[in-house]
Amino acid sequence: KNAAKYADEVIVLSKGVQKYFLETYGRETHFIPNGVNRPEVREARLIKDHFGLEKDSYILFLGRLVPEKGIRYLVEAFKNVKTDKKLVIAGGSSDTDSFMEELKELAKGDDQILFTGFVQGTMLDELYSNAYIYTLPSDLEGMPLSLLEAMSYGNCCIASNIPENTEVAEDHALYFEKGNERDLQKRLEEVLAHPEQTQKAHQENADFICGKYNWDRVTEQTLHLYQHVLKARENQK
Repeated sequence: KNAAKYADEVIVLSKGVQKYFLETYGRETHFIPNGVNRPEVREARLIKDHFGLEKDSYILFLGRLVPEKGIRYLVEAFKNVKTDKKLVIAGGSSDTDSFMEELKELAKGDDQILFTGFVQGTMLDELYSNAYIYTLPSDLEGMPLSLLEAMSYGNCCIASNIPENTEVAEDHALYFEKGNERDLQKRLEEVLAHPEQTQKAHQENADFICGKYNWDRVTEQTLHLYQHVLKARENQK
């Protein structure tokens, strides 16, 4: 509320948040999303040594381990899928220890579900580079930077059909109904049964997302807005 009332200008990361500010506070905002650079695709070396992971041998979720990310749905859906691939859940808990324990209890007895903990640097790059598919089953998002990153590596992605995800990926991802564990399972089975679908996504997704969310354009828009604010301030003196 204070941001809406007192800020010279407000930048939002999604059209949904832009609509919220307008409808709730009557405040016009500037939509300037996050950006992404085309990354270097890396071979599976560290992840092979640490976790025994090979290229295309796992389904990846990467993010904060919090309830709103929908990880429960993913674990339950995966447990009902017949596959020799692993489910890799990468990220640290920023919620309570009880939620982390809940996730581990859900995965108990399934040695195909792997929790890596927090990852960064080369380990993070390798996880993105070698995943068979990337999943983002969130109930809510602001702007899902991990989805941008996963697509920039050329990953085929399965995401919940919330507006924040569909706005980012458009028709370059596969979607399931938010919170629908069975629908997520069907999507997982679909991409596992059709590996050619994931291969087709590689170059297309990387080209699309790196073009749509180009960092040069993002920084140019942000700089232009700052200059506009400073000029307005000068004119008020």
